[in-house]
Amino acid sequence: MKKAYASAGVDVDLGNKLKRRIQSLVRQTHGPQVVGKIGGFGGLFRADFRSLRDPVLVASIDSVGTKVKIAFAMNRHDTVGADLVNHCVNDIAVLGARPLFFLDYIGAERLEPNVFKQLLRGFARACRAAGCALIGGETAQLPEMYHKGEYDLAGCIVGVVDRKKIIDGRKIKAGDAILGLASNGLHTNGYSLARKILFEKMKLKPGSRLPGSTMTVGNELLRVHKNYQPLLAKVPAGMIKGLAHITGGGLVDNLPRVLSKKCDAVIETKSWPVPRIFNILRQNGRVSSAEMYQVFNMGIGMVVIVSEHDATRTMSILRAKKIGRIERGTGKTRLVF
Repeated sequence: MKKAYASAGVDVDLGNKLKRRIQSLVRQTHGPQVVGKIGGFGGLFRADFRSLRDPVLVASIDSVGTKVKIAFAMNRHDTVGADLVNHCVNDIAVLGARPLFFLDYIGAERLEPNVFKQLLRGFARACRAAGCALIGGETAQLPEMYHKGEYDLAGCIVGVVDRKKIIDGRKIKAGDAILGLASNGLHTNGYSLARKILFEKMKLKPGSRLPGSTMTVGNELLRVHKNYQPLLAKVPAGMIKGLAHITGGGLVDNLPRVLSKKCDAVIETKSWPVPRIFNILRQNGRVSSAEMYQVFNMGIGMVVIVSEHDATRTMSILRAKKIGRIERGTGKTRLVF
């Protein structure tokens, strides 16, 4: 006889079975700092900060937004798991932090074993690459909250940085160089607008070829958000004055988060090649250039601000392009078209 809770849409036994199956994936992200068993009420992490003079914890939480709609349409779920980890890692990397551990939340209409395993595989793969332990999570079956076959994701990350090495933008001044690190597509932002343009206005399907490309629309939109932290860690301490992760709000809204009220970031938009997908969206959606740079990353996933003197060396280490300069102003981004 079927249990009453399962009849109401929540299969506790299935949830327990799935959680047992993914334990080997989770353990692959663990180092000696992780203590205790998997599946407790809280994850245990024994931090060793002896190499740091004044350790400061850095925490962030985020989601991948409506990018999950593309995962549903493509029935491919490992990439959005990796997106979530990498997005969170980048958000604390801008302060100079390295990741310690990550926790995930999955809310679903019901737990589909194959989907659940793909999501955890994505989390685990990205955590291993980031040197970050996956120490816990929450999986909720919410049959009246989500449509059939749908889920939502959120992730929380904790990292650490030595207080003297925190990158906070305080030393940014007029004359400094602005460098850009390439994105590989939309990353995790602007998907509500992108889906409207591609699927409603252009009448494309996830399996359609992107105009002028051999790649399908679905595969283009599922490109994994880059993790910039390992590359940024190669820059000598003290050289980077400011970092901005270019997420929702684009260059327009994210750069001012690291500027003082006495400086502007002047961006030369012609200084890097904008990936084809953004031009397709701009032209077919009839979106103004100004709005494009406030919704999408436009090909720049991370911005690095250094003194002009250090620009050439930093560009070489990061394989970055010089995309602008800091000028006197009022704490805004100024786009030059």
